[in-house]
Amino acid sequence: MKHLHSSLAAGAAALLLTACGGSNNDDTPPPAAAPQLKLAITATEDFAGSYGTVGAYEKLTGTISGEVDPKDARNRVIQDLELAPVNANGMVEYKADFVLLKPKDMSKASGVLRYDAPNRGNILTMLNPVAAPSDAVYLERGYVLLYSAWQGDVPKSTPARLTVSVPVARNKDGSAITGPYRTELVPAAATPVMALPGGVFNGTMIPYEPASLDNTQPGYSLTRRINETDPRIAIAPADWKFAGCDAGANPFPGTPDGTRICLKGGFDPKYLYELVYVAKDPKVMGVGLAALRDTVSFFRGASADSAGSANPLAGRITHVLGQGTSQSGNAMKTFLHLGFNESLRGGRVFDGLYSHVAARQTHVNTRFAVPGGGGGLRTDHTAFGQTAPRGLAKDYADDVAGRQGGVMQRCEASSTCPKFVLGLSGTEFWQLQGSPVLTDAYGWRDLQQPANARVYYYASTQHGGPGGTASINYTPARNVYPAGTVVHFNDTFRALFVALEDWVVRGVEPPPSAVPRIADGTLVRPEALRFPAIKGLSWPVNGVATPVPDFQYLARHNGFPLFDFGPSYRPQDESGIASMLPPAYLNRDYAILVPQVDASTGLTKAGIRSVEARVPLGTSVEFNYVATPGIVDLSNLTGAFLPFHKTRAARLAAGDERPSLEELYGDQAGYVAAVRTAAAALVAERVLLQRDADRIVAQAIANPVLP
Repeated sequence: MKHLHSSLAAGAAALLLTACGGSNNDDTPPPAAAPQLKLAITATEDFAGSYGTVGAYEKLTGTISGEVDPKDARNRVIQDLELAPVNANGMVEYKADFVLLKPKDMSKASGVLRYDAPNRGNILTMLNPVAAPSDAVYLERGYVLLYSAWQGDVPKSTPARLTVSVPVARNKDGSAITGPYRTELVPAAATPVMALPGGVFNGTMIPYEPASLDNTQPGYSLTRRINETDPRIAIAPADWKFAGCDAGANPFPGTPDGTRICLKGGFDPKYLYELVYVAKDPKVMGVGLAALRDTVSFFRGASADSAGSANPLAGRITHVLGQGTSQSGNAMKTFLHLGFNESLRGGRVFDGLYSHVAARQTHVNTRFAVPGGGGGLRTDHTAFGQTAPRGLAKDYADDVAGRQGGVMQRCEASSTCPKFVLGLSGTEFWQLQGSPVLTDAYGWRDLQQPANARVYYYASTQHGGPGGTASINYTPARNVYPAGTVVHFNDTFRALFVALEDWVVRGVEPPPSAVPRIADGTLVRPEALRFPAIKGLSWPVNGVATPVPDFQYLARHNGFPLFDFGPSYRPQDESGIASMLPPAYLNRDYAILVPQVDASTGLTKAGIRSVEARVPLGTSVEFNYVATPGIVDLSNLTGAFLPFHKTRAARLAAGDERPSLEELYGDQAGYVAAVRTAAAALVAERVLLQRDADRIVAQAIANPVLP
């Protein structure tokens, strides 16, 4: 039942919110049998600095304790919700950590609430204007910033880590639910023991313990192989156990432990290990998405919680923008796909969403979900997170799987779609199967994106990192080429987020999508790339100039097979119960295409080309190769930097086909002039803020690259 305002003043406030683009509903949780929500602020402290006309900020830390109604159709998509314990109100409970940054004087707030999704419980973008002065732009614009937990397997290992408590599903008779679970154990170094839940990215998450520590039972196995496609070699049950490998009086395998695997002789980093076992007590992980929906809705529109405690933002929020990076960016896409952008009152939760370096969706709504998985040529290659649609449009057709419907199908049906921005680095194409968001499933034609969506490719970048030559490191035993990339996307993201604000709040169209395309030859099959010859380079290692192997392009990339996880798994929604682990390969594959490179510089041709790509000091390659003999893989989530020779004579002597710095810029003055021109052009295109352009030019002046 719609909550009615009790005063003319409240009614006037609601009309004001409507006029500014906000919700016309008061999202204060109603009394009686409806879901309850309670706010607890545990700490309030000053936030350093003063920001333009907005002034001082403060940081609030606390929790939201809420309820999810299993009978509400908006919650029906949550896997195992009907098997979660309920309270006397018939509701499923959760408790989520949050951190809030707000102006001390809320009359100076802009009305924009920005939600930043934690990544595996970590706040990635807690603003530090001292370390990153450019990030002060959000505070100067009067944003309120919210960080609230959505992932239910994050341990509270540090106070800074945000987690949400979600229930454990039980059978109707109260007994424990069990089922198959699979993970990959990928040691970085030789070790006798590895922790569950396993995977490169999940080592610190709360694991699902085995139903029995007896690994001789059916459904338990440990195998090893060097590369993803190599045959699995079984390891005898007597040689591995759920145990700690702890030293002392206990012989192998040490103290029994359902959270660790002890291997006789130890885990060897040259192998990829696959563990399958019968797990127990699955978390109802999808409750975390409902918790996020209701938390943001509360801060957006409620005057008070169910107990009458005031919302510290009451009456001041007109628009909500959401952002997630990498895994949490995938989660924001899943949030949208599963219909959670419709609030319990029927309006939008987020007016705008930015999924940053986020090619896929997140494994958050299956039985035994572990949302933190990543991907690579061999790591998590057959894991969840890969079956839900990549295409955004509601009528997206997946011809490989024979399914219909894209990420925005549900929000289109409920009229709750936000303005949506997807940002892709080069890593998303090479390692994280990114191109299917741009093409049909077979890679023959470019897709037309929805009118409410923009897709931006950050040209010649990798998944993360600060950029700049100082960030490059060379460890020849680990990576074949110097690791990292000089070209970065931090400044681009900042400008595009401001453009998203303008789109949502003021109706100003953002820059058009900037992506590689099949039609113009800038998006191609990996074997079609044509790099120039790159030769005769060196890089310092421990202060000693070390030769870098001549660049060799091997066309390695992460494929995208179609898998079958069993009849109770719902691939379209990345939900359900997986009964077939590892999954069965269905002998069908999605096409993977990659950005074409310039034949002269080796930098990619399409997308948003930042100053470092327009005025390059070398070739920033969007991938790197693992140096370990016998392992055919790309270095995980990193690229390579291959500098230009300084002079024409040096590059000709080496046989390098790329231009030298001398040929490109002449001298330092020419280099600075090129930087200034590129920065001005990017500002005009609205993909670089003027303050960042000024800083980039100043850095070019302060750091000579030529005489």
